[in-house]
Amino acid sequence: MQKQDTIFANPMDSVKDFKFDEAVADVFPDMIQRSVPGYQTIIHTIGELAARYVRSASHVYDLGCSLGAASLSVARSTADTPCDIFAIDSSPAMTERCERMVRSFSLPNPVNVQCQLAQDTKINNASMVIMNFTLQFIEPEHRLALLKQIYDGMNDGGVLVLSEKVSHPTVQGNELLIDLHHQFKRDNGYSELEVSQKRAALENVMLTDSFATHEQRLLDAGFSDVVMWYKCYNFMSLVAIKSSRGNNHE
Repeated sequence: MQKQDTIFANPMDSVKDFKFDEAVADVFPDMIQRSVPGYQTIIHTIGELAARYVRSASHVYDLGCSLGAASLSVARSTADTPCDIFAIDSSPAMTERCERMVRSFSLPNPVNVQCQLAQDTKINNASMVIMNFTLQFIEPEHRLALLKQIYDGMNDGGVLVLSEKVSHPTVQGNELLIDLHHQFKRDNGYSELEVSQKRAALENVMLTDSFATHEQRLLDAGFSDVVMWYKCYNFMSLVAIKSSRGNNHE
């Protein structure tokens, strides 16, 4: 049975910046389920996309894999397509648990868990790359370079699945989406104190962009098409496609 997230349940004298440490890793399944609307739909659809786009003898990279939910979804959906799946996360607490999780299943394709930064990961022969709520924790000035790095290591016809919390371009619209998301958390049992302290903890470490900014940056990186397939409140997931015609940005 998964542990309940009570990290922000008690008043704190000062709220420290959010970190993917042992405490978070210990309650992550509960935290993500109660905080991100449609998370299971996103994980399931990543598997559906893998069945469509992953090619035999290619690589799949799950950058910011946390406990490996997306990697496991890919592994289960590609039983008839031999491939190598790399689950990457910079948090030792996450990768340690991810390794145990992966070993607990008999998978048709191997999942190789590695503890390192997404920026330090050499992408090659990739038919699919996943960044499931990862880019938002990377410094904005480094995001385009990382996307170009991913694009360059991707095979023609490959896809990047990018899920992010996004901001709305108007103040009024942004406040509406934030309020709806906070109500979603309350409906899932979080108190006003937990909502407030979690927001303060994330304020300096999770810097969101608008969909338009994501779309333009992906096009600048070289991707030929950007398709938003999911959105609920201020959370979205998209697929960026590398043209099968071999058009490069170089």
